[in-house]
Amino acid sequence: MDAARSEPDVYVVEPLLPQRLRRPSDLLRFFATLLVLGAVILLSLVAKQTLNGLEADVTSGTRLLPELFSRIATFLGGAAVLVVPVAFAVERVFHRDGLRVAEGLIAAIIGMVVSFLIGQWLVSGAAPDLHQLLTGGRAIEPLNTLLTSVIAYATAVRISRRPTWRMLMWTMIALDAFALFSGRQVTLPSALVTILVGMAIGYGTLYGIGSPNTRPPGNAVVAALRKLSFSPVSARRIEDDHQGSRRYAIGLKDGASLDVTVLDRDRQVAGLPYRLWRRIRLNSETRRKAIRSLRAELEREALMAYAAQAAGASTPRLLGTSEIGTEAALLAYEHLETRPLDDLTDAEIDDDLLAQIWEQVELLQIQRLAHRRLTGDSIHLDRAGRVVLTDARSGEIAAGDLLLRLDIAQLLTYLSLRVGAERSVKAAAGVLGPDALATAMPLLQRIALVRETRSALSKDKGLLAAIREQIVALKPESKVEEIRLERFRPRTLITIIASTLAAYFLLSQLSRVNVVQVVTTANWAWSGLALVASFISFVAAALMLRGFVPEHLPLWRTVLVQFSASFVKLVAPAAVGGVAINTRYLQKRGITPALAVASVGASQLVMMIFHIGLLLLFAYITGSSTATSFTPSRGLVLVMLAVAVLVVVVLGVPPLRRLITGRMRRLFSNVLPRLLDVLQSPRKMIEGCSGTLMITLAFVACLDACLRAFGADLDFTAVAVVYLTANAIGSAAPTPGGLGAVEASLTLGLTVAGVPAELATSAVLLYRLLTFWLPVLPGWASFTYLQKHEAL
Repeated sequence: MDAARSEPDVYVVEPLLPQRLRRPSDLLRFFATLLVLGAVILLSLVAKQTLNGLEADVTSGTRLLPELFSRIATFLGGAAVLVVPVAFAVERVFHRDGLRVAEGLIAAIIGMVVSFLIGQWLVSGAAPDLHQLLTGGRAIEPLNTLLTSVIAYATAVRISRRPTWRMLMWTMIALDAFALFSGRQVTLPSALVTILVGMAIGYGTLYGIGSPNTRPPGNAVVAALRKLSFSPVSARRIEDDHQGSRRYAIGLKDGASLDVTVLDRDRQVAGLPYRLWRRIRLNSETRRKAIRSLRAELEREALMAYAAQAAGASTPRLLGTSEIGTEAALLAYEHLETRPLDDLTDAEIDDDLLAQIWEQVELLQIQRLAHRRLTGDSIHLDRAGRVVLTDARSGEIAAGDLLLRLDIAQLLTYLSLRVGAERSVKAAAGVLGPDALATAMPLLQRIALVRETRSALSKDKGLLAAIREQIVALKPESKVEEIRLERFRPRTLITIIASTLAAYFLLSQLSRVNVVQVVTTANWAWSGLALVASFISFVAAALMLRGFVPEHLPLWRTVLVQFSASFVKLVAPAAVGGVAINTRYLQKRGITPALAVASVGASQLVMMIFHIGLLLLFAYITGSSTATSFTPSRGLVLVMLAVAVLVVVVLGVPPLRRLITGRMRRLFSNVLPRLLDVLQSPRKMIEGCSGTLMITLAFVACLDACLRAFGADLDFTAVAVVYLTANAIGSAAPTPGGLGAVEASLTLGLTVAGVPAELATSAVLLYRLLTFWLPVLPGWASFTYLQKHEAL
């Protein structure tokens, strides 16, 4: 210890550390508390009757207690809930930590003001259901002002970090809440909401005003190194690593150098939302633990570094580890003069260097060590041109096969971005062998790669396919099982949310209309005509598909395929289900996948042209007519303006433009040659175009018949404009079969056209019953039949 004190002071070159920090952990706790608060309020509103019964039981139970006990509990709860914060404040002041007490007082004042304002807002009648829930209909505060302030104070002073004080504080809060509840001064939901609001205010205050910076400065890092028997003579802070950890370059007395990484406790939750999203989205074998303690992170990185050294891999040697107080820890590595692969030009990456990189990875793979971050900033070259692997913190020891194969897929992709797929695969095969690459081929998925590599792939979307082709060329007979890394895709989540909203919309509509009455009161003659029109639409769809396929397709089997598509629409968006089922049907008929996609794409393209043309035609006819109440010219102008705005938005936002153009290119890439094949047969072209026209007219006739079944009288052209507009919206909706979007659009369009809202809703429900719900059963039967006969 005396020797350490005799060392001369070392001047640390580093920016001044800020006196206060906004800790990500406080912000995450704030949002987490708000989420819990929202869930509590929602569940309380849903289970209102259960809570009322529970409150009545607890209240009746408390009345059985002796009155003396209730009075003692009320006195102790009310007094102690104030005494404990005051005692903690006095204790902190004596320890010269008065600033923390000031932060708590600020949070308490904010809590008092917020609870008062929320109470006034609820008393004003802005949210009667919530007011009834929090007060139980009694003349009490919706939120207990004193309790909110006390909890905000306790949260802001971080009393939870002191076990004794924490236990004492929460015991007094529970006692006070029980006393208020037994005295009918709060309800059970009010007590829970009060506690959560107080905690949210406390965390929000901490993040808003910041917390004192407890990160140890550079001289504390130097002192910790001296305890490890190092003799620092210079220290300079260098660029932080990719996880935000501080890094220092340390010069030693003997002329050697160290690279020191400092792990700060408050940085452990940095990037937590992204890690949580990956844990939820990816399978358990690939995901990493979202939160680790400081000690666990230190041990993980140290263990990986020692394991890599034992494997014989070229990595910086870990020379020592140490905690720096309670808020940080360090890892001291030997310093190597290197430069990252990212700093090299593509021309400098020759075949010898590629082989060296794969040899280092092979050493890790033999010892079952997964690096998990093989990118240009973790692969370095020393002065002798030898490869050095760094950044082992993300790695795994005793890794499973999946993680080892993920390393190969990641490095293959990164090197392909630099030198091309052919050279990258060739170099890897020369070291690992074709079999290892074949096992990694199923993992060449964007989701499996690190974030930087995924971003780089956006500029070269065909690279992964090119890598697979190179591997297949080396190992053409390999058959590797498909591996699904994602639990779900973001589009699936969007579909679920949209379907939930659509179901809510439909239920709200059905609650206003008696479905049985809709069916029984409808004119049976017009309803029968609508049913016939619905059936004709399936025959027309079959004719349309036959028209754009030069090969022969049997008519009635093709009609069954269209019924099958109506069944598939229950689980797929309207614009996807039909395309997928038709493409599959054509492939089963012996048509190559490329030509099958081209045929379906050709039919969709012609249908889109017909759709736009008919919309403009019927809108013009409607606009020229004076016999209808539908405001045609204004409607036509609005449609044109809406289309123009949509085009401007799509073309003006680069991600949207790339998304639309990419999908259109994939769908219609081979359409023109397929159309030229069809044009050589006038009979086929007439069949396809007549089928396309019949589909639209059949659906318009069905909707028109549904309107007339309830006595509504609307011009046929106006009905056509409403249908064509709503169908376009439904095709774009991510819900199965356009559920919700079609109903809303049709109802709104018919109401604007002059149909009473009740009649419009009834007609739309009948129309969707005949065209969407009723075909499901024959669609299921057709789907089962076609699968049994291997036609799908």
